[in-house]
Amino acid sequence: MGRILLVCRLAVRDLRRRRTETALLLLAVMAATTTLTLGLVLRDASGQPYLSTRAATAGPDVVASVGQASNLAELEKLAAAPGVTGHGGPYPVAAAKLAVAGRTSDVQAVGRDAASAPVDRPELVQGSWAGGGGVVVEAAFANALSVRVGDEVTLNGRPYKVTGVAVTAAMPPYPGSSCVVPCMNGAGDDAPSGVLRNPGLVWVSQADALGLGADAYLMSLKLADPGQAQAFVEANRGVQAQAWTTILDDATDLAKDSQILLLIGAWLLGLLAVASLSVLVGGRMADQTRRVGLLKAVGGTPGLVAAVLLAEYVLVAAVAAAAGLVAGSLTAPLLTESSAGLVGSAVTPPMTLYTAVVVTAVALGVAVVATAVPAVRAARSSTVAALADSPRPPRRVGWLIAMSARLPVPLLLALRVAARRPRRVVLAVVSIAITVSGIYVLLVLDAFLTAQPLVGGYGSAQVEVLRHVLLVWTVMLLALAAVNAVVITWATVLDNRHSSALARALGATPRDVTTALAAAQVLPALAGAVLGVFPGGVALFAAISAITGGDSAKVTLPSPWQLGVLVLATVLVVTVLTSVPARLGARRPVTELL
Repeated sequence: MGRILLVCRLAVRDLRRRRTETALLLLAVMAATTTLTLGLVLRDASGQPYLSTRAATAGPDVVASVGQASNLAELEKLAAAPGVTGHGGPYPVAAAKLAVAGRTSDVQAVGRDAASAPVDRPELVQGSWAGGGGVVVEAAFANALSVRVGDEVTLNGRPYKVTGVAVTAAMPPYPGSSCVVPCMNGAGDDAPSGVLRNPGLVWVSQADALGLGADAYLMSLKLADPGQAQAFVEANRGVQAQAWTTILDDATDLAKDSQILLLIGAWLLGLLAVASLSVLVGGRMADQTRRVGLLKAVGGTPGLVAAVLLAEYVLVAAVAAAAGLVAGSLTAPLLTESSAGLVGSAVTPPMTLYTAVVVTAVALGVAVVATAVPAVRAARSSTVAALADSPRPPRRVGWLIAMSARLPVPLLLALRVAARRPRRVVLAVVSIAITVSGIYVLLVLDAFLTAQPLVGGYGSAQVEVLRHVLLVWTVMLLALAAVNAVVITWATVLDNRHSSALARALGATPRDVTTALAAAQVLPALAGAVLGVFPGGVALFAAISAITGGDSAKVTLPSPWQLGVLVLATVLVVTVLTSVPARLGARRPVTELL
């Protein structure tokens, strides 16, 4: 048969013989590829509701505003500017306080006698348009206040009846509404006097808006070329103006934050996958020593042997990449739930070639990075030595022998087990540090989202979406970390089967060996947990704050007792996870191992 077919058949046969390890490999790589896929497709999936709203409401290309009635001439000039094909308004805008059911919120009240207009036609989702003494509430704002058609509200103390609920593409949904009157959005201290904080959007009649003290005017513009909206804004800096692309960015701000979190999570999971594969490959190479010798004895060259060993993991990575692409694209809409202020819903976007190539390349890269060196080392080993499958001679370290000689037997064996594979110990420390760093960030973000309503400019529905993102992080991070702990312990059991059998032949009990193998993982876990809190978790959260533009000074960091519980819980979980494979390895008969 041909060389490629031979390599594929040998690789597939070995994968079928070791189904449990193959499943662990698949899980490790799939966790990273699924999260990476979610991050890459999230923005495309979440932008669709705004575009649907823009089409349904004749959304403007530019929204311009001025602060005084004396400046209305500036808006009239914009309406006659080259490239403008239509406009709506100008409409008076008043800053007001809306009170309903004991709750008070700042609002921007836009005066419009009818919803119909050449540009910017708010679409009613409930009720009818406002007349004198009536008010139409923007849908996301109505959802946040639990306001329905027929409810009674007050604006600056004047009673109004809610006649309708509508959506618009001229402003982002609440709580990210653009500021026409002086206002501020996002978490923070109370706004200064005369400045609205997180204002909602309502529509009233023009007479009512003027009666509320309208001190600003709003105009919606339609351009011949919507793609030049931002250039139009920059060319007309005499008035406050906003391009539709900026409104789109504000409307999908939640998706951007979710995307950043998922991409950072994907890189963390990718690092964990590299650590997991490196340990799995090392353990399997130790278990395949005799097979390598057999392949070389029947004529296989070192290159062929390395190709067979590498092909196994490349095949698993390719399958994991395909599964991650499917799972990520199907899960994305669950994390991009449309705001109540938009029509339409997030849909699964078509899988782009760019996304498929990036995810597949990352999966194959993880497999190659983790397996190339062990595969080449195994292929270059002596055929006779591989067939004999002789135990690896321990390294004699004088200071380690002197330090461990007076320790109890389990700790003595644990230190010497760890010293035999220092790179594996480093991988264990890094794996736990990455996991604890991620959990540290999760604790901070969870406290941030729980702190107060509209924290960071998010509504309750948006907070739920971010919680779903954090849940994805938590489940995948903990699952992969658990896989790593078990894999590292099992690889250590396989790698130390001869030395453990010799220790038992010289008087150590199975319990001593089990405790030693588990302790060899618990000590790195303790070091990794401490490093994961500081500097790992602190540095990771600072990086996320820098990327998202958040103010890390306004968040509550975990308390010392929480961090202490996190470190102790990590050590306890690692102890439980590692005790099972360690016990299974210590139950094999000594004579069989020797």
